[in-house]
Order: sequence, then structure tokens, then C-alpha cells
Amino acid sequence: MNRTTGSTAALAVLVAVNILNFYDRHVIGALTEPIRKEFGLSDSQVGLMGSAFIWLYALVGLPLGRVADRWSRRKLLAGGMLVWSALTATAAMAVSYTMLLFSRLGFAVGEAVVAPAATSWIGDLFPAWERSRPLALFMLGVPVGGALSYFFSGPVAQAYGWRTAMVLAAVPAVVLIPILMRLAEPARGAAEVHREPLAKSSMAMILKIPTMWWIIASGALLNFNMYAIGTFLPAFLSRIHGLTLARSGIATGIVFAIGGVAGGLLAGRLGDRVIHQRQNGRLLAAAAIAALGAPAGYLGIGAGGVIASIALITLAYGTLNAYYGLVYSAIQDIVAPAMRGTAMAIYFMAMYLCGASFGPLLTGKLSDLMAHRAADAAGTTQLTEAFKAIGLQQAMFVIPVLSMLLAVVLYCGAQTIVADMRRREAPATASSYAD
Repeated sequence: MNRTTGSTAALAVLVAVNILNFYDRHVIGALTEPIRKEFGLSDSQVGLMGSAFIWLYALVGLPLGRVADRWSRRKLLAGGMLVWSALTATAAMAVSYTMLLFSRLGFAVGEAVVAPAATSWIGDLFPAWERSRPLALFMLGVPVGGALSYFFSGPVAQAYGWRTAMVLAAVPAVVLIPILMRLAEPARGAAEVHREPLAKSSMAMILKIPTMWWIIASGALLNFNMYAIGTFLPAFLSRIHGLTLARSGIATGIVFAIGGVAGGLLAGRLGDRVIHQRQNGRLLAAAAIAALGAPAGYLGIGAGGVIASIALITLAYGTLNAYYGLVYSAIQDIVAPAMRGTAMAIYFMAMYLCGASFGPLLTGKLSDLMAHRAADAAGTTQLTEAFKAIGLQQAMFVIPVLSMLLAVVLYCGAQTIVADMRRREAPATASSYAD
């Protein structure tokens, strides 16, 4: 098997792992309404379930990222898949909100290995000028996994119950883990033009890179929006537009599949083109796309018709997914191969703790607050489903506001990345001359 064929095969398996990763992560969002009704939960409790997962995911991700820089990434990924799939199936046995919450916490530990280990692996399969496309393809796991989860979980839950849908989400790992273990893992730095000394990674070194701070801030904003959408979009479509559980799941799947795949493919193609024209082209392109998504999101949330709402939210979601291929490749442009697992773990810890963890929780709390205000304005203390619908719609307007702020932060990062790329290249170039 030649290098190109081997790289393509490895990438295909890693994409499949990430698809399963996000299928299982989004299954709880697809099943929000039946779980909420069975356990009598508020939107704040629904949001807390998503946020608690994220808090632990972010915290354990940092040590696991350092492990990814030192140990077998293949074995780390396989172990993570085994843990998260087992905990996904276990959630089906929950008889209380507390049991369900603890199953999601264990699930977080398994999933935290994926991004540091897999993105580090991909960085060693492809050279810098070709990385946007494979990283964008890998991150298609976000929309494709989410879409499949919503496509299948909603209809299965409506027909057989949400517990059956939870068990089915765990099954693909039985096939994927043996396939993953057959892959040959590349040496660290294998795809670099200038082979850099594989020095030990240091968090302090990574945090001295100015652009990393802008990228971390952008990740927090992005993930707030992504997790708010993933948690509450099916409920939004059911409450505002009257869709059934199955139809809201399918509609959310359409948003993820069409918007996410289109945005990811656009980012991959665009990122590998603009880097030849401008060294900061990837971040500039990401900023422009994020700015375009803000008005689409605002109009989609406020639209009166279900078709217009889904179409505009699909466009907004697509612009958010374009972020991955452009920004993740920019991270690898400024961080040496031996530090990529650690860099991604630091980035993920910050973006999840400061962004994703607040997305479900604060959107849920804002929804409850707005619902109570709507009830008070109507002169009643009874919080009906109609008031909960109003509250959720008003809460979701935070998404386009943060999309515009995301564009500003990415533009600021584009102003510092050229200098950071040159600083990273200088030691490697000097080392190659010395050799």
C-alpha cells in the first residue's frame, strides 16, 4: 500500500470514528423532548445535562491530549470508543435524571480522546498545504454524525421508545474498533517539509503564541452556538412549528446534513486555495463566512414558516461548520508536530469550558426566564407549552449575535497569524540548513 492510499484509508477510518463520535454525542439532543417529558425536566435541567458532559469532557481532554503526543494514538482512540459506546448503551437503563446525568459524564471521558489524537494523526498524514481538506473531511463528522443521529433517533424513539434509540447508537463501535486497530500509525512529523526536532510539548510554549488566544476565543463562541443548536433545535421546531418528534428529528438531520456538509466541503476547498494567496487567508475566509451566517440565523429563528426557518437555519449552520477546516488547519500552521495533541487539548478545554458548556445551560436558563416573562405578561402563573415555545425562540436569538462576534475574533486572529507562522518556520529552517 503506497503512502497516498494508506493516508486515504486512514483518513476514511478516522472520519468514520468522528461520525460515530458525534452521532452518540447528539443522540441526547435528538431525544430531548421524550426524556424531558418522562422525567419532568425544565429546559435548565436539559441544558445542565449537556453542560455537565462538556465540563468533564474539557477537563479530561487536557491530560489525554498530552498522552496523544507520547503514546499510541490508535490504542487511545480505540479505548475511548469502547468507553463512550458502553456508556451510551448504559444510559438506556436510567430510571432517574441523576442516573442519566452520570451516564453522560462517563461518556465524556471516552469521547475526549478523539480530537487530540485524530487531528494529530491527520497532521502526520498530509503536508501543510493539503491539510484543510482532510481536516474539513474529518470534521464532517460533526454534521454527518449529528444528522444521522437526528434522522434515526427521532423516528426510532417515536416507534420504539427513546431507550431503544440510545442502545442502537452504541452498536457501530463493535465494527469500527477492530478496523481502527488494523491501521498503521505514522511517525510524528512525517508529513513536514522541514523535519523539526521532536521536542517535548509544553503548554507554556503553546500559550505564548498570540494567534492561539484568538483561536481559543473563537472556539468558545463557535461551540456556544453549536451546542445550543444541537440541544434545542429539535425542541424549537416542535414548539414553534408544531413538528412531531420524528419530523423534528428529520428536519434537524436535514439542517446538519445539508448545511454541515456544504460548509465543511467549502472550507476544505477554500482553505487549500487561499493559503497560496495569503498566509492569513484561512482565518480571513473563516471571519467572512461567520459574518454571513449571522443574519441568516437571525431570520431563520424569527421566520414564521417552517420551510423558510429550516432553510435559513441550514445556511447559518453551514457557515458555522465552515470554521473547522479553515481554523483547525490554521492551528497546525502555527504549532509544531510534537505539540499538536497538547495544543488541541488546550484549545478544546478552553472552547468547551468557556463556550460549549454555556451553550445548552445559558440558552436553557434564558428560555425559562423568557417563558416566565411571557406568562407574567399574559397575567398567569401557569407555564404552558405555548409560553415555553415563546421563551425558547427568544433565547435562541443569542446565536446570531455570537456569530457576528465570532467573525470579529477571527479577523483579529488573522492579523497575528503571519508573524506566528514565521516564528514557527524559522527554527525548522535553521535546523534543516544545519543538517
